[in-house]
Amino acid sequence: MKKMIALGFEGSANKIGVGVVTLDGTILSNPRNTYITPPGQGFLPRETAQHHLQHILPLIKSALKTAQITPDEIDCLCYTKGPGMGAPLQVSAVVVRMLSQLWKKPIIAVNHCVAHIEMGRIVTGADDPVVLYVSGGNTQVIAYSEGRYRIFGETIDIAIGNCLDRFARVLTLSNDPSPGYNIEQELSTGAPKFAEWSKRGSRLSANFLSLTCRLVLWKII
Repeated sequence: MKKMIALGFEGSANKIGVGVVTLDGTILSNPRNTYITPPGQGFLPRETAQHHLQHILPLIKSALKTAQITPDEIDCLCYTKGPGMGAPLQVSAVVVRMLSQLWKKPIIAVNHCVAHIEMGRIVTGADDPVVLYVSGGNTQVIAYSEGRYRIFGETIDIAIGNCLDRFARVLTLSNDPSPGYNIEQELSTGAPKFAEWSKRGSRLSANFLSLTCRLVLWKII
């Protein structure tokens, strides 16, 4: 029996990727390209979208070639509908609609957060996990209840990933391959120093804006 094959597009932030995957989670190809800005700078939505537009068609060709398939063998087209940065998201959304018309394939819109959780379930084999979902824009405790994923606790201001990105800009660290990785490398040889972490809200909630301010002040002082 032929396995269902999906061509997927992810472009919610500064990375644009095109993947070919089977229904059981086997990845046949996964080429991607990351928009890297100079140290100390973030990435603006319009410039990020221009980067994605420049690279998405070559990535499609690369994904199909590496997977050794043709458009006729694809069963559906998937793309990140959100959450994410609006302008970069529009690039993959428009391209998917174009390919759907050309190849006569159905479109499946994917929630970025749910996709991360489902990938974790496939990799770990967990049936009913409690998830600590940590990314550039999200820091949440999530579990499946009554037919849907529900948030039981989350940051009340900014995400921990956003905190690390801002701190990396203060230190003017490189964004290649990622700010968080470069922070870890920068601090790995130093003696650890601990600071109090302000915590408010429910027992499962947290806030990171105060931590960001402390890190910035530490750099200035």
